[in-house]
Amino acid sequence: MMTTDGVNQTMTTPESDTDRIEDLVQALPGLKVLHGIDEREAHRWDRALDPNAGLPMAVVLPQTTEQVQQVVRYAGARSIPIVPRGAGSGLSGGASAVEGGIVVSMAEMTHVEIDPVTRMAFVEPGVINADLKAAAAAVGLWYPPDPASIGFSSIGGNVATNAGGLCCVKYGVTTDYVLGLTVVLADGTAVDLGGPRLKEAAGLSLTKLFVGSEGTLGIITRIVLRLVPQPPPSATMVATFADLGASCRAVLAVASSTRASMLEFMDNVAINAVEDIHGYGLDRTAQAMLIAQSDQPGEAATREIEAIAAVCREFGAQEVLVTADVELGETYTAARRGAIPAVETKGRLLLGDVGVPVPELGALVTGIADISAARDVIISVIAHAGDGNTHPLVVFDPDDAGQAARAEVAYGEVMDLAIRLGGTITGEHGVGRTKKAWLPGYVGEDVLRLNRTIKDALDPRGLLNPGAIL
Repeated sequence: MMTTDGVNQTMTTPESDTDRIEDLVQALPGLKVLHGIDEREAHRWDRALDPNAGLPMAVVLPQTTEQVQQVVRYAGARSIPIVPRGAGSGLSGGASAVEGGIVVSMAEMTHVEIDPVTRMAFVEPGVINADLKAAAAAVGLWYPPDPASIGFSSIGGNVATNAGGLCCVKYGVTTDYVLGLTVVLADGTAVDLGGPRLKEAAGLSLTKLFVGSEGTLGIITRIVLRLVPQPPPSATMVATFADLGASCRAVLAVASSTRASMLEFMDNVAINAVEDIHGYGLDRTAQAMLIAQSDQPGEAATREIEAIAAVCREFGAQEVLVTADVELGETYTAARRGAIPAVETKGRLLLGDVGVPVPELGALVTGIADISAARDVIISVIAHAGDGNTHPLVVFDPDDAGQAARAEVAYGEVMDLAIRLGGTITGEHGVGRTKKAWLPGYVGEDVLRLNRTIKDALDPRGLLNPGAIL
């Protein structure tokens, strides 16, 4: 039987499944293998809850590159698809399991080594982002990429999707800090790409090829990251607006005149969802809230944050708060980080992360509001506004078939709108499985063919994360 992911499989009975699992366990001695039904179900989905996710045959938890090689060679010899998995925090179905396949969970590869002299971190893919930050902070260093999920997303997953975050408007995204990778290829070969060097110009930029490849080209087992000195404490500004368009015009003015270390956006739905859970005292009547920070040294931070506040007042902000109190600033940052989980309590989500050039942010945000009204579904928008990367969250009741259908249409219309505005279908979460239908229209046939050529060259049998991206 040919599956929709293009992998040849045969129908199996429970008895043959048992035989396959026993064969796997015997062939990989010393490797932790999970094969109970509850364990397999727990590794079936990431946060996107892809309805087409299959039930894996087994979940393996390697602890070394060599063990990953063993798994890949075993699977290759038997034409079994492999889905690499970090912490399962992905929002695009990139870690959806394949029916009868093997999930390779990196959860037990968690070694961290910090070199304060060269300002580098040597980490395994299962390390949680916040744990890396803590290890770096212990020696006065900082790892800037900070997705809202820093407390539970893994570095391997961050690299696989080229994750961004709240600080990216000033400090860039994951790829800007990746110096080297160890990758297990589809034939079981392990290659070292890049390394602990700040400059590298020998050969093609293969390290960057694997950043953002979502486990479709190889399995990352070791990562060398660049660290930077810790920035000074941040000053914070919070501004609320009665008008969505005015808030976006303020973002453009701020982005063109300052270099804020954070410039975030939350709409009314997100504000109220967060307030329902946490009770931070946010203004429930505001149509939009901007959270900005400056980490310039000394008085420069005060001057920059006051300049940002002045811009917000100029564009009609109802209320503006400026504070140098780090704890208070972290409260507002926590409100922004908690937005997606808060909105998730309102229903099932179709998660997007479309991005546009910053001058088109207003057209995107107001256009999404029009789509929400036309389709009669809730769409909450939160955003890394300073770089034009938004997270439209389409909320629906999965038990209401009509509403679910309208939500699907609205989701597609948001993608189409972003493309029309010169934007992208994903700024930091990856294409995964939930957005691949829009990839051809976004990149065009020539670029899509190039993607397929690279995939076929590195994984000719299509066993690595089949169905993701392409």
